[in-house]
Amino acid sequence: MTTATETLSFPGITIHSNLSTAELVERSLRRGEGCLASNGALCCDTGDRTGRSPNDKFVEDTPGIHAAIAWGKTNRPITPENFAKVEAMAMEHLNKRDELFRFDGFAGADERYRLKVSVVTEEAWQCLFASTMFIRGAEPEGFDPDWTIINACNLQIDDFESCGLNSPVAVIQSMEQKKVVIVGTRYAGEIKKSIFYAMNFDMTEADVFPMHCSANIDKDDAANVALFFGLSGTGKTTLSADPNRPLIGDDEHGWSDDGIFNFEGGCYAKCIKLSKEGEPQIWDAIKFGAVLENIVLDENTRIPDYDDGSKTENTRVAYPVDYIPDAIIPSVCGHPKNVIFLTADAFGVLPPVSKLTSEQAMYYFINGYTSKLAGTEAGITEPQPNFSPCFGGPFLPRRPMEYAQWLAKRVEEQDSHVWLLNTGWTGGAYGTGERFSLKYTRAFVTAILDGSLAESEYVEHPIFGLLIPTTAPNVPSEVLDPRQTWADGGAYDTMANELAQKFRANDQKYDMSDEVRSAGPNA
Repeated sequence: MTTATETLSFPGITIHSNLSTAELVERSLRRGEGCLASNGALCCDTGDRTGRSPNDKFVEDTPGIHAAIAWGKTNRPITPENFAKVEAMAMEHLNKRDELFRFDGFAGADERYRLKVSVVTEEAWQCLFASTMFIRGAEPEGFDPDWTIINACNLQIDDFESCGLNSPVAVIQSMEQKKVVIVGTRYAGEIKKSIFYAMNFDMTEADVFPMHCSANIDKDDAANVALFFGLSGTGKTTLSADPNRPLIGDDEHGWSDDGIFNFEGGCYAKCIKLSKEGEPQIWDAIKFGAVLENIVLDENTRIPDYDDGSKTENTRVAYPVDYIPDAIIPSVCGHPKNVIFLTADAFGVLPPVSKLTSEQAMYYFINGYTSKLAGTEAGITEPQPNFSPCFGGPFLPRRPMEYAQWLAKRVEEQDSHVWLLNTGWTGGAYGTGERFSLKYTRAFVTAILDGSLAESEYVEHPIFGLLIPTTAPNVPSEVLDPRQTWADGGAYDTMANELAQKFRANDQKYDMSDEVRSAGPNA
């Protein structure tokens, strides 16, 4: 087994370590890796992979970690021999470069739990991405990383089947060696998500609940902390970027005995249909030092066209968390008063907002229902119904029930309120109905966080048993009951029953208690 120090050794090659943002941008431009947009952001293309490649993600299967991993479609095994073979090819590829780029920093804003991370890339812009998404501040000498990422993004493994791979692309991770090797994909999100995967494995052993969620805090009340769980495209970044609530972080957090802390130093927001009016804080954060991915620029003005999804619907921007005004630095806070599950329901069935009992909270967390949105993964071109355990299934090495038990423990300890917020479709399923108005969604969030929605009267959904408020500030009452938004109530009932059956089929995968299982829909 090679050590981290040996992994990061490239004799005779110039390694640019911990360059400044300006230096990384300058080198990216000089190397032809991207161009500057009119707003000053570095704009880069990621090639044919414009989203994560879940079918090409593998975990080294060793006796020491085998029993701890939830093996299956998400966590695919690779033998130690094949891991070593792919790593050797990546190292050979990188050793032929004239120069490499290295970032040393941290994952975890709470110094008691943070992991030391080193990232070596062959492209300057990907090093800039790493330095944006992780936390800077590492000492330049004697840095001994807990986790190492080797990114040989331009290597294509032709004889991939002999290495146990599914394609020339590979993202392989060793939980024992604390190492990630990335080949064949220039999508920078693989760097970020590999360390999130690592945190989801390591943090539970440190008595920390790792979460795929955003977090913010009331400007005038430090006890009013909110968490937003949800997969990509459901609104975590958008809803947590609130001018009245300083940001803790937009995607990945830990919940310790002392409170919440951000895993990252940056934000990674979707840009499709971005507007200054709809998401002003994200819009203003796109400036020099930010990295745009797969955005179409006007050839003459270099102005980004955020409505153009011709390259991908999964257009992205990475920017430091302190680009958001009043963001909390370091990104730590107390315990959450409200926990919000975000779902983009492509069936148009679920209410726009529901209050959950403790048993329902467990049930809907472990099922993690949402829709895969176009471009988030390779091959996804339109929303598809999807159950992703704990609203983060692709990033969970351990069994989902372990994370669900952590949620129940923390929520019970802090007496947190839990809500289900549907940012998906209303008035019909995808293709017939329309996406919920962001204006109304923000109004629901405001009412949750100021406590007014908890004071509403509630009615129970006849199929899902969810508690639906009869009134909500600044939202028409007819929007609250999803059946009333459909032109054909009978068609709604049919679709609702169909989705309920999907929930019931999915929940059979998990060893739930009778109380939790009974909190699911009637089907």
